[in-house]
Parts: sequence; C-alpha cells; structure tokens
Amino acid sequence: MAGRFELFIARRYLRAKRKQAVISVITVISIVGIAAGVMALVIALAINNGFRHTLQTSLLGAYAHVNVMEKEQGYGIENWRELIQKLERLPHVTGASPTLYTEVYINTPGSQEAAIIKGIQADAELQTSDMLRELKGGSLDELKQDTRPPGIVLGEKLAQGLGVKIGMRVNVLSVQGAELTPYGPLLRNQPFRVVGVFSSGFYEIDSGWAYISLPAAQRLLNVEDVVNNIELKLDDIYKAPEIAKEVDKIVGPKLAAATWMEQNRHILNALNMERTVTFVTIGLIVLVAALNILITLIMMVMEKYRDIAVLMSMGARQAQIRRIFLYQGLLIGVLGTSIGLFLGHTLSFLADRNR
Repeated sequence: MAGRFELFIARRYLRAKRKQAVISVITVISIVGIAAGVMALVIALAINNGFRHTLQTSLLGAYAHVNVMEKEQGYGIENWRELIQKLERLPHVTGASPTLYTEVYINTPGSQEAAIIKGIQADAELQTSDMLRELKGGSLDELKQDTRPPGIVLGEKLAQGLGVKIGMRVNVLSVQGAELTPYGPLLRNQPFRVVGVFSSGFYEIDSGWAYISLPAAQRLLNVEDVVNNIELKLDDIYKAPEIAKEVDKIVGPKLAAATWMEQNRHILNALNMERTVTFVTIGLIVLVAALNILITLIMMVMEKYRDIAVLMSMGARQAQIRRIFLYQGLLIGVLGTSIGLFLGHTLSFLADRNR
C-alpha cells in the first residue's frame, strides 16, 4: 500500500498544471530523448547484425567451416580418403570435401590473368560450399566427368577480364609441376574449356578464383592422388573451434585444422569493433536523455518544495518523498524506452520486409 501512495503522487506530478508548463515541456523532451536514443540503438544494432549475418553467409559460401591442411607445405595429403571417412563420423560434421589449391596464370589470345585454381570433386564440394549451387551460367556436369579438354568454372569478374564466355577455351599455366629443361623450367600449359561462371559477391574471389575437377588439377600439377586441403561443413558454425580440436586428434602431427573464424579474424574483429563503437555512440545519446530526466526531477523538487513540506507535516517520511521522485524518473524512463523499442523494432521489421 505504501508503494501505491508514492506512485500515485509521482503520476500526479507528471501531469503539470498550466503554471508549470516549462516542467511539462522538459518532461516531454526527456521522454522523446530516451525514445530517440533507444530507437537509434535498436536500429543501429539491427543494421550491424544484419550486415554481420550477410557477410558471414557470403564468407561461408566461399570458405569451409573447418579446413584440414599441412602444417608445412609438402607433397600433399596422401591418405585423404581414409581421413574423410573418419572426419565425417565426427559430431556436427555434415560434409567433407577434398580440394587441391594452386596458383596459376590463365591466358587467352588477348589477355592473361593470375588466378587461384581449386580442384574439387563436384558432388562433395556442393555438400561443403554454396559457391557453385547457383551459377551465373553453365553447369557443373563436365566437372563431374573426366572430359578432354577438362572443364573450368570461372569467377564472373575473371571471365570478364579474360573476355571469355561459356564454351570458349583458355590455357592454364602452372609453375608447380614445371618440367626442367636445358633452357630452364618449362611451365605446364594445359587447355580448358569454360563450362560455367559463378558469382560470390566478393570481388577478390570473383576476379581471382576458378574451379576444375580434382583429377584435372592433379594432372596440371603433375602429382599423384593427393590433395592439399580437406574442407568440413558443420551444422553449427560456432562449434568450429570445438570440432577443430577433435580433428587435430585424428589427422596426426603433420596436419592441422583451422576454423573459419581464424581465417577471417581481421574481418570479424572489425565488425566487433564497429558494433562496440556504435553501442558507445548511441549510449551517449541515451546518457544525454538521462541527464534531461535528472534536470526535470531537480526542477520538480524545487517547484514542489511547498507540497513536500505539506506531505512531511502529514507524516510522510523522507524515504517516501525520495521514492516519489524516483518513481517519477522511472516512469519517464520506462515510457521513453517502451516508445523507442516499439519504433526501433517496427522500423527494423519494415526495412527487412522491403529490402
């Protein structure tokens, strides 16, 4: 019952009389300030989280959740088939794909571009990556077969830079596997036919990546049945550090597991820093609005000194008087926060629906 008394007085004081219009205006400004700060915070965090989610989705469409690689570059992973069978039995692992990366030059009669070639098993690659699920043109059928000349899938910007279209031929030159001659190393030069074009949304990938079949990559590098990377896909991307520890126990001392978080640490750190800066900046807005509440309460106490004297003469205690004004500040804060949350979530929802 005592709490109802203080709350009743606090609500009455918020409805200022005509001669107290200045206090009423300051109260409204305080509520608007709190609402604006909370709304800005909600929208800013929604934008940051949306950007982070989009970036993570795009990154994980290009990179695996966990990569198994050699600690020191050597001949390659020879027992990759047995390793994949063991790794696929780990919890949360939904797919494993053998890959063979190498740096090459791709040339046509009119141009030449440096690129990263990724040798893949097409069916396994589709289980671990979304990059090739929806091509801009062409298909992966010829990557599933050992055709002559073998097929190649180019990034959209890389294809534009080379000036090639689907069905045209390109030559791939590899330094690795070059043959030594009396006149120096002879680069391996192998023709490929463009069978598809992909787009990841990342300029670096679209302008510098290409896919070929794993057997074609092994012939290009003049190696036997080896790979230099095993990519794993998980059902929970945040389990990657935990799964990487289990993978290290299986693969042995010459190989190591790296997570998508480690490989993209700089980007994720930048996102976390941006989120912190946003939170601090909007927090300052809320702080200014909170100071407005303090000013309102101080002015209210100065205005109501006669009422306070009457209440104390009627038996009200100092603690009750203090709670009256604390409740008044609490009402202003709750009302402003509620309005800000409603507006922030509504605007974020409408923006998400209309994107």
